Amino acid sequence: MMERLLLLSGSANNTLAEKISVYLDVALTPMDVFKFANDNTFVKIKDNIRKRDVFIIQPCPRPVNDNLMELLIIMDACKRASASGITAVTPYYPYSRSEKKDQPRVPITAKLVADLLTVAGAQRLITMDLHAEAIQGFFNIPVDHLYALPVILDHLRNKNFKKLTIVSPDTGGVARARAYASRLGAELAIIDKRRVGNVDKSEVLNVIGDVEGRTCLLVDDIIDTAGSITKAAAVLEEHGASEICAAAIHPVFSKDGLKRVHDSHIKEVIVTDTIPLPDTGPHDKIHVVSIAELLGEAIRRIYTGESVTKLFA
Repeated sequence: MMERLLLLSGSANNTLAEKISVYLDVALTPMDVFKFANDNTFVKIKDNIRKRDVFIIQPCPRPVNDNLMELLIIMDACKRASASGITAVTPYYPYSRSEKKDQPRVPITAKLVADLLTVAGAQRLITMDLHAEAIQGFFNIPVDHLYALPVILDHLRNKNFKKLTIVSPDTGGVARARAYASRLGAELAIIDKRRVGNVDKSEVLNVIGDVEGRTCLLVDDIIDTAGSITKAAAVLEEHGASEICAAAIHPVFSKDGLKRVHDSHIKEVIVTDTIPLPDTGPHDKIHVVSIAELLGEAIRRIYTGESVTKLFA
């Protein structure tokens, strides 16, 4: 049934690829992926992939440009080796926060990445929790936009939180926070925040909603420098929250992000393994839940022609 399905893994998240391989009971196709002395990336697929359906597992965390270029080169190799179908499995989509022209003379890099993937040979994209859902419209190929919500919820339900309030760290994340709140039977609150310029800094203004004496769970799609979420946690404590946790899909943790979380009022941060955690910084407050089975099941359903939407029904 799965004899024509092939799994390839770039170097960005081999651990995730191996977990997906185990779930599907499909071995990873061997490849040589390395850089020459001149920093040029080289790829060689070691098995015959002619007329096979290839799924390339390669998110694009830091170094973003290296991982993106590696994905493009792998797809080009697959296209030239006469693969029947080429699907980019990119749970962390690069440049997803550059999805609109909100200033004069700036690029829409998320659209540029979509064009690059398509030209390189992608016939389908599987991604997860895009920063802006409109990015799907940048593609003229099918995009399967998955959500890690079911995996996060399974973990949260085991916590048995009392008097739980789901908190969106900004107004743009209200729909996400409402999805958590409705499924957990929790209250909803919003941090009213103003971002300052193009730098990774923000100014927290107010809390909309009742958080006093309640367990607050901040939910977001990405934790980058952790500046916003730790400032939000400080404001929640000022407003009387009894306990503060956080959940996010993509654990980027740039700069001193892990240290900021460690030094903050946040008790625990729940993240997924779309990308590996950085090696630098304390991990004691970080709990990782795996999206490997969710991605694996999506790949299986796409290959067999079943509904992916039913995964989230």
